[in-house]
Amino acid sequence: MNIGKFTISLLETGTFGLDGGAMFGVVPKNLWSSKYSVPDDQNRIPMRSRSLLIQFCSKNILIDTGNGNKFSSKLQSIYDINTTDESLEVSLKKVGLDPSDVTDVLLTHLHFDHAGGSTIYENDKLIPTFQNATYYVNEEQLQWAIKPVLKDQASFIQDNYVPLLENGVLKTLMNDTPFEGITFEILHGHTRALQGFKITTSERILFFPSDLCPTAAHIPLAYGMGYDNFPLSTIEEKKRLWYNAVEEEWIVVFQHDAFTPAGILGLNDKGYFLKEKITFGK
Repeated sequence: MNIGKFTISLLETGTFGLDGGAMFGVVPKNLWSSKYSVPDDQNRIPMRSRSLLIQFCSKNILIDTGNGNKFSSKLQSIYDINTTDESLEVSLKKVGLDPSDVTDVLLTHLHFDHAGGSTIYENDKLIPTFQNATYYVNEEQLQWAIKPVLKDQASFIQDNYVPLLENGVLKTLMNDTPFEGITFEILHGHTRALQGFKITTSERILFFPSDLCPTAAHIPLAYGMGYDNFPLSTIEEKKRLWYNAVEEEWIVVFQHDAFTPAGILGLNDKGYFLKEKITFGK
């Protein structure tokens, strides 16, 4: 997909499963299962973990890196993680790139399903996956990850980001990215200082909201996750952003949706909804 000067690709990094009740919070099972998916025998629903590749000039910028492949067999089983059929490295090859070609990595936040692919083992040592890249995360989110609260401490795995600090490749952002046309919205509902990235051109706006809206089924304001640290903030953040998303017909990416990768939102008397499904060309 081309938007202005940017060539944008969605990269599949693998599949996993999360508890449907946790993914939809207070929404009753009979509602979320009909709007998204019937769960398996462990109440897990199918999820994907997508990265966004932004290319322009000599830049190959990734947003998020997926689950990665460092999980123990126990955790792989719990979260039904599968990177055999799809992985970030394989997806990069499909667009003609190797990990060494990635110049920058923008991390929405440091939960394992977003930052897990940022490091790999080499000779039993953890190193940055993208050896030529600079990684970026919000300063407040980094501090939250280093000293997490009980609510989401299990989602922060230090092996995913401490090696980046030790190798001097992780930079923190406060107000903006170093790339013209790529900005972010600071969002506090899911975890402190999550960055929802926006690609803005004269032609179109694309928004990557990360876990503010992980699937298209989470578009309605009341459909939040049990994982959210501050669920009332999630509602207010969606309310603020969705108004402009509808008015300006943003392309909104659903990072974890197993069925709908992106779409355009609409608004009617019942609230916000998915007006048009968008697929990315290969």
